[in-house]
Amino acid sequence: MSFEYHEPTSLAEAVDQGARFGADGRFLAGGTDLIIQMRRGTLRPGHLVSLHRIPGLDGVDANGAVTLGALVTHRTLERHPAFQGRLRALVEGAEVVGGHQVRNVATVGGNIVNASPAADVVPVLLALDATVTCLGPGGERTLPLDGFLLEPGRTARQPGELLTAVRFPALPARSATAFLKAGRRKAMEISVVCVAARLTLDGAGERCLGNEQNAPEPLRSRSANSAGCAKGFTGICRDAPRPRSPHGNVRREHCHA
Repeated sequence: MSFEYHEPTSLAEAVDQGARFGADGRFLAGGTDLIIQMRRGTLRPGHLVSLHRIPGLDGVDANGAVTLGALVTHRTLERHPAFQGRLRALVEGAEVVGGHQVRNVATVGGNIVNASPAADVVPVLLALDATVTCLGPGGERTLPLDGFLLEPGRTARQPGELLTAVRFPALPARSATAFLKAGRRKAMEISVVCVAARLTLDGAGERCLGNEQNAPEPLRSRSANSAGCAKGFTGICRDAPRPRSPHGNVRREHCHA
């Protein structure tokens, strides 16, 4: 395994290197999936562009709308005070990603770009109507997360483009979130299926505003948005759209980034 290692100190420099190296280069965030794929020989990049010397990519802004830098780690999600209440689903999704060592380095941006169907935090971000911001040779653009994720291992990220941040709006009053995961064992396990929900109570009763299901690609239950929550979380999950195909080998091939 031979490659050249680069440490740009600005976004402009990183984007320039990404464009210059093209398919022979990879951006390095946490590396918890990328390095495994390189050791297996699945990926053989000639250049690794580390993002760790670029300031601002590991920040969290939770003053109103929430912005997560691409290098925010799962450990940060677990511990950040802004996520201990109504946004608890972010904690619940982050705390089941690998072990402590993995969560200390695995990043939100890497988890998204990796496009694994077993990603635990992604369903939560989908339930929160998250968008992603990408910067590339053609400038900056923002896409809805559910439009960015195309299929296992594939996103709408363009060549040389770098995901810089994830954003979602502040929750309305009387809202809460939840996350559930099913695996073949209780710890250190990639999910077989996971689901996240965002719920808001209105003046007329209860209304479900978001429901996401993990599948070969994340599925959004649009019908749950207007469903009465009187049927409960179990009923909402039961009525969510069914995956078009099972995880199959994808589950074994994708890990956390």
